[in-house]
Amino acid sequence: MSEEANVFFNQGKYQASLSKYQQIFEKHPAAADRVLFEMGILFAYPGNEQKNYQKSLGCFQKIVMDYPESEYRHDSQMMIFQIRNVIIKDKTIAAQQTQIETSRQEVKEKEEKVIALQEKIETLERKLFTLRKEPADKVLIEKKGRRLTLLSRGEVIKTYKIALGGDPMGPKEREGDNKTPEGFYIIDSRNKGSRYYLSLHISYPNETDEKRAKELGVSPGGDIMIHGIKNGFSWVGALHSGVDWTKGCIAVTDKEIEEINRLVPNGTIVEIKP
Repeated sequence: MSEEANVFFNQGKYQASLSKYQQIFEKHPAAADRVLFEMGILFAYPGNEQKNYQKSLGCFQKIVMDYPESEYRHDSQMMIFQIRNVIIKDKTIAAQQTQIETSRQEVKEKEEKVIALQEKIETLERKLFTLRKEPADKVLIEKKGRRLTLLSRGEVIKTYKIALGGDPMGPKEREGDNKTPEGFYIIDSRNKGSRYYLSLHISYPNETDEKRAKELGVSPGGDIMIHGIKNGFSWVGALHSGVDWTKGCIAVTDKEIEEINRLVPNGTIVEIKP
């Protein structure tokens, strides 16, 4: 029967092995101390998903108390010491895990409150922005930062992510180079018939641009605008700014160009930085 118990143990059938040892314990009292020791090991075995440290302690304590002459007595005393240490460690770990989970939940709740507060602030800012009547007096475009900022008397009104020309590095030199200009310009007109939503025309080329193109013996080009998404593709939304896709213009979403169009009258200064 002991061999059967070992077979069950090797197969990972720990409850079947324990049952077999229990039968041996009842039928062969002379082997009780050895059987108790084996059962104590099984009850505490790490691979046993139904391990029970209290039952394991009970087995080893019974050997120490009831079988003082047993060859398993010393090892049982060592196992009692080790299992008690494991129980203490498990309780400590469980307490720490509970504390960690409590702290994690508290942090999560605080984060949710912060997010809710941020959403309220953003909603308020949107409402205030919608009610704003004073126009911007400057449009600042930072090519490297892919950022367009509306300013009024030096104060930031709002900032937008932008997409630029397909070859944005450096100033625009010639027609068809897919570069976004650099320098000072103004919004000089609006193109309602543009293929791109609500196009605001920038007064490119300026004198510097024309001089550069003349020295190079090329046409400086024109039709540089701040505009929304290509007509029919408004669904792209904010994803458009993930790549520079224009032919030299500055692109924002359709919703954003509506805001810019409302706050940027003709004659507004446009500064485009590298």
